[in-house]
Amino acid sequence: MKRIAVLGLAIALLAPSAPAVTAQGNLSFFITSVGPGKGADLGGLAGADAHCSALAKSAGAGNREWRAYLSATAANGQPAVNAKDRIGAGPWFNAKGVQVAANVADLHSDSNKLSKENSLTEKGDVVKGRGDTPNQHDILTGTNLDGTGSGATCNNWTSSAGDSSATVGHFDRQGGGANPTSWHSAHPSKGCGLEHLRPTGGEGYFYCFAAK
Repeated sequence: MKRIAVLGLAIALLAPSAPAVTAQGNLSFFITSVGPGKGADLGGLAGADAHCSALAKSAGAGNREWRAYLSATAANGQPAVNAKDRIGAGPWFNAKGVQVAANVADLHSDSNKLSKENSLTEKGDVVKGRGDTPNQHDILTGTNLDGTGSGATCNNWTSSAGDSSATVGHFDRQGGGANPTSWHSAHPSKGCGLEHLRPTGGEGYFYCFAAK
């Protein structure tokens, strides 16, 4: 009996341990690590949401309902959409397990924890911000400071042309524009294609939140 017990212990020690539970299991907020590749043409809100879901799934958090933090104007018989109304009630946590906001009001207040250190990708990586090369701190939102639509949405996220624009925020809370420290409403872009977004520090990234 003693020999069997010792043998069992040896097997247990040699067996691979169970994977550790990571913060990814609680992931409910991230910046996209990559855009769809067409600047602010995200395939509309549905395409942006699908992109969020795909990235979340790749990070082990695909079992939630993911929404892009994007506003849209009224068009084609559809009402206007406010980004703040599409992302659920919170709280939201980044890939490291840090709570970035408790609820919608907290998210749009000065007490949120959004910053370069906390506004991470789904992989838990820090995005390049002001002072890095290349600067990619402009995040697409189409949204005012209060979370409502600004009207600048690159034709509701279906255009990569240069004759329209999108409101962007600064995830690192610094830079230029009317509201340089705003994570979601810093200034309008110079156009909607990557060639228009990059000169001011954009790469077509956007925020994703778990609505449920």
